[in-house]
Amino acid sequence: MTGQVEELDRPAEKSSGDEYVDLTPEYAREIFDALGEEEGSKAADLLGELHFADIADLLGWASSNQRELLVDLIRPDFDPEFLTELDDELREEVIGLLGTDVVAEAITELDSDDVVEVIEDFDEDEQRELLGALSDIERARVEEALSYPEYTAGRIMQRELVAIPDYWSVGQTIDFLRSAKSLPEDFYDIIVVDPRYSPVGIVPLSRVIRTNRPVLIRDVMESDEMRTVVVTEEQENVAHLFRQRDLISAPVVDDSGRLVGVITVDDVVDVIDEEYEEDMMRLAGVGEEDDLSSAIFATTRSRFTWLLVNLGTAIMASVVIGLFEGTIEKLVALAVLMPIVASMGGNAGTQTLTVAVRAIATRELTSTNALRVIRKEVAVCGLNGLAFAVLAGAVTWFWFDDMLLGGVIGVAMIINLLFAGLFGALIPLGLERAGIDPAVSSAVFLTTITDVVGFFAFLGLAAVFLL
Repeated sequence: MTGQVEELDRPAEKSSGDEYVDLTPEYAREIFDALGEEEGSKAADLLGELHFADIADLLGWASSNQRELLVDLIRPDFDPEFLTELDDELREEVIGLLGTDVVAEAITELDSDDVVEVIEDFDEDEQRELLGALSDIERARVEEALSYPEYTAGRIMQRELVAIPDYWSVGQTIDFLRSAKSLPEDFYDIIVVDPRYSPVGIVPLSRVIRTNRPVLIRDVMESDEMRTVVVTEEQENVAHLFRQRDLISAPVVDDSGRLVGVITVDDVVDVIDEEYEEDMMRLAGVGEEDDLSSAIFATTRSRFTWLLVNLGTAIMASVVIGLFEGTIEKLVALAVLMPIVASMGGNAGTQTLTVAVRAIATRELTSTNALRVIRKEVAVCGLNGLAFAVLAGAVTWFWFDDMLLGGVIGVAMIINLLFAGLFGALIPLGLERAGIDPAVSSAVFLTTITDVVGFFAFLGLAAVFLL
């Protein structure tokens, strides 16, 4: 082919209709190289091509020194929304580099829910300093949000909304939307309220546009499909409601049923991402504050606690091994094969545990279907135990030329995998019933059980049948 030139080494491309380039590792490296060569103007030009969310990602990729230089470059002119895209620990560091006076001025351009997200982790004095830049109305809205418990609808709801009475016509509504000066920048649904300012229905904006002007709002609003959220509802429950009902937005009401805000799907996406990340970190025994941008000593401290717990559980498993010390001395092959039984049980249990924790979080696993799920997981692990018992037994027989030893490891593996399936489902269910987040400590308990059962079954069977 002629007349075509392919540029394979370009770090990023911008199509004719795009305002921003995509952040790629190559593009980031070009920015970091410019910083290293003290070419500030080049780095600033490259930064100017990025979307604010990509700038937030770039700050997460940067080292502490690079981050400081990047913040200096973006300080004169940055989109305040990029602050909402930063992880909590990184946001605190970046705000410290920007300076509270710069941030205070920037947050005046954010919606109330975004302001809450930015400042909620600061102490009262710093919050007061940042809030001082807001108007009296905006400051009152944010202070009200901060008065609600963390991780509730009141913290993530947006106070800027569109509410109209049900006796208006579509024409009146459209005229209001065109003339009002204090509307939210983006909204999807119009909330219909009664004289007590309680939601009675909701009208998608698209329906208003398609309906003739004389039609009354009460005739086109959705009342049966509308779902309200109490301001103190946990954000996990809000996310479940949006996922279950495919909602775009939902009115938020106080205890008296009066409209106080609205939650939109973009807020819920952040909640789902946050809850998923939290569960993943807790399953690994890692704190929420532990991320790639955290300081070394802070990360060490956050991981120490669960490593200490793991040390205690490992000692328990070692005690079981110590009970069969004489057996191991007489048959050294047992020491070689022990980790296989424990490892298989741990991995099978982790599979069940992960499925169970996710199902509990999404409300797919409840007391209603718990027995059926437990039976299924035990059956699955039992069948896998049979399959791997044959495989491991055959390998052991071939390896040590001892058919009885192969049979012992096969039976021990079946026993351990059955217990792994049973407790992989029971532990998170038991913790959830006790009011404890099952993602927090399930893995530690499960690992202890599979190690103890695996060692006890293998060494106990060996003591009976091989010696």
